[in-house]
Amino acid sequence: MNQPAGFEGRRLLVVAFEGWNDAGEAATGAAKLLSERLGLVEIAAVDPEIYFDYQFTRPTIVTGDDGARRLEWPGAAIQGPSGRVDLDDPVTGPGASELHVLIGAEPARSWKGFAAELVDAALAADIDGVVLLGAMLADAPHTRPLTVFASSENPEVRGALGVERSTYEGPVGILSVIADQAERVGIPTVSLWASVPHYVHNAPSPKAVLALLGKLEELTGLSIPRGSLEVDAQAWEAGVDALAAEDEEMAGYITQLEQARDAVDAPEASGEAIAQEFERYLRRRGDGPEGRADGRGPGAP
Repeated sequence: MNQPAGFEGRRLLVVAFEGWNDAGEAATGAAKLLSERLGLVEIAAVDPEIYFDYQFTRPTIVTGDDGARRLEWPGAAIQGPSGRVDLDDPVTGPGASELHVLIGAEPARSWKGFAAELVDAALAADIDGVVLLGAMLADAPHTRPLTVFASSENPEVRGALGVERSTYEGPVGILSVIADQAERVGIPTVSLWASVPHYVHNAPSPKAVLALLGKLEELTGLSIPRGSLEVDAQAWEAGVDALAAEDEEMAGYITQLEQARDAVDAPEASGEAIAQEFERYLRRRGDGPEGRADGRGPGAP
């Protein structure tokens, strides 16, 4: 039985990686919320000894609920349904009960093998659609809705979802490698990238998490409870307002961004404007793991 080209009702895998692909921790923030709301459990994981350089992505020590301290190693794992029915405010909608999530850290080596291993695990889980979440630093005012650029290399997906094909050429992150591998084995993909204001890149951005979840709902038909995210986003915006009120230069810059955004925010111009913003960002960001050449934070794919 052939699947429709759209993503509604598919057995989906939502993918997010920490670091270079995750400005404001927006992508992993959205993926973690999905995992919690669905009560997912780990079904497949890579061996971190193969793919990670611990001097680059260090293990961390944490204290558990039982008071015991333990090491947590960087890695990547696919989480799948647990069958729990006692969840508070679960994700609902077509395909919600079959939704899978992949969360990980970007590997330091053997990217082809890393992507192949995870895509093979996705095939074993009968995944038939992949949504890749990313977040990039951009010239975006925090006072306006944060935009999400959706793209796909799959012509059927572009036609069904009304998304664009990225024209970017240049260095990429692990999301692009996984997307390429998935398409090669016949799993259609779509990428969602949220724009995070570069002048507040040091703090997590719940407003960007909301933007990604909203776009994910739009493309999949899922209904995702937000919990405290909307309140958190309002507090985040108020906090940035307070910082700007004490910095005349920052306030003036934000005003310029607001004017530029409002000038291109007409319905007939918004899609093109978002795409142009995405392309401008990709071409000016740096090549290193810290992202932009001007040192403002993590980069896009």
